[in-house]
Order: sequence, then C-alpha cells, then structure tokens
Amino acid sequence: MRAHDFTIARTVGEALSRSGDGSAYLAGGTTLVDLMKLDVMTPQRVVDINRLPMRGVHRDRRGLHIGALERMSDIAGYPLVKAGYPVIAEALLASASGQLRNMASIGGNLLQRSRCGYFRDTATPCNKREPGTGCSALNGENRMHAILGTSNSCVSTHPSDLAVALVALDAAVQLRDRSGVRTVRLADFYRLPGTTPHLEHDLRPGELVTGVMVPRLDWARRSTYLKIRDRTSYEFALTSAAVAVNLSGRTIRDVRLAVGGVGTRPWRLPAVEDALRNRPLRQDVVEAAAARAVADARPLAHNRFKVSLVQRTIVRAVMSLKG
Repeated sequence: MRAHDFTIARTVGEALSRSGDGSAYLAGGTTLVDLMKLDVMTPQRVVDINRLPMRGVHRDRRGLHIGALERMSDIAGYPLVKAGYPVIAEALLASASGQLRNMASIGGNLLQRSRCGYFRDTATPCNKREPGTGCSALNGENRMHAILGTSNSCVSTHPSDLAVALVALDAAVQLRDRSGVRTVRLADFYRLPGTTPHLEHDLRPGELVTGVMVPRLDWARRSTYLKIRDRTSYEFALTSAAVAVNLSGRTIRDVRLAVGGVGTRPWRLPAVEDALRNRPLRQDVVEAAAARAVADARPLAHNRFKVSLVQRTIVRAVMSLKG
C-alpha cells in the first residue's frame, strides 16, 4: 500500500470539497482497502465518510429509501425489506461473509470493482485497470467471466449480488455533488465495457452516492434471489437470478427479472419478461422464455457451461415462486 493522506469528513459538504482526482471515499473499506494493498488503486487522499448522515430506511408512497451508509447486514434484517422486498434481503445474505456484511455499506457494494484475477494482478495486462494494455482473460482463465455484454476489451463480470436485485426492481441511485442532487436508474448507471472498460458507471468526478430508492411495487413481496456458486459461503456467482412475480391464480400478470454472474453489468432480461407476461406459470413456459436470455451470449473457452446454467437458474427461481 502506498502512502496517502487520510482525512475524516463530518458533513456532506466537507466530503465533496475534498473529492476530485486522486481522492477516494472510504465507507466500509471492504473493496477499497483490498485494492490499495494490491496497488490496483493508489489514491493520494482517502476521505472517511462514515460520519455523514446518509443512513436510515423508510418507505413512502414512492417506494423504499435506503441510505448509502447503511450496512449490508442491517438492511438484510430490516423488517420493511424482508417483508416487502425479500429479493433484496436474500441477495444481501448471499453476498460475501457475515463479517464483511457487517462492515460493507450499501453504496460501496454498488460501486465495488471487478473480481477478475487479471484486474487484481498488476503484473498482467488489463484494460479495466490500465486502458490500452489488453484483456488477459480473453485467451486466459475465463471460467468466472461474462457471456453477455462483453467486448474485445473486457469480459469481466459485475460482482454485486445486491445490484442484480435492485436492477430487477428498477431501483435508482441518488447522487450528489456541489451543484446539487440527481437520480439515475441503476440499470442506466452501469456502463457496458465497449472500448472503455475502465469507465464502469456514470458516477461523475466529485459525486457521492447518498442513497438508493426502490420504486413501490406491492407484488415484490413474491420475489426471490437464487445464486449458483462453487460453494455456499463467501463466493461470487457463477450465475444468479433475481425475480419478482405478480400472479393471478396460475397466470403471470407481470414479472421483473435480472441475472448476475453472466453479464458485464447486472443484466435485466426484458425479452424473457415479455415471454412470461400473461402466460401460465408452468415449467415448459418458463423454459421457453428462459432460452431468450442467451440469444446474444458470447461464451469463452472455459465458461460455455454458463449458457445452459443461467437458463436453468432462471427456471428454478421463477418456479420457486408458484406456491
């Protein structure tokens, strides 16, 4: 870890005044500190924002509001979340380990960096870490990498479970800088890699994530998050599915669906949703719809199994909500 200045911000204005090139915000630190130890991130100034008033959970007529500094474990156990949006609670509980969930913040989770081994190894080329050097994963070890939204510059998967659940629910992030506040749909916030994989999201210089807003969706009570991984604790997804279903009898009136572990960003599946709406909740119907999820898949040498695995994950998640 390289030498850096450390400062504690006590107000949002104070934090914003210390932002800019060479600065990094510290909340739980479960990603930032790791990457600083590896010299992947080398900020000249670290600004501790844990004293800022960006906490709290409440619900109003617009939906559910979550402060960016709330800890993952607290939100997973919050009654409003468990009862009204179980997909969020389940995604959080499937993330990391208990110790990390106690430390990690909601805002930090949404901004975490790639878990690609080449990104974290400064001895290997990586366009996300150092633009223009190449993507080592294209012809290297790519079992954990993406099959959707990839480019010749980057095939890294987005690591957040929570982001998949929030994208499925059409959530938005609230961003603040010295000129004011703006709200961005999370599905639009994350960028495809294209030729600029180092630009991962729409967070502008000097901006701070202050909260998350999940639109009111009464039928999100019937929702779930299914994560398929090599082991059941502290492991990133091979595939995952976040699903919310509005059922009338055995007919799917509406559905929200996103997948993780297979995309370069949390991957919403409108074509699959369209194929399920106003159809019976039946195994063959869901299987046919799930096939649309991989129409544009570009598997690599070691992750071709994800093409079929993500389809089975979708089917299992949707069918689990029929009871």
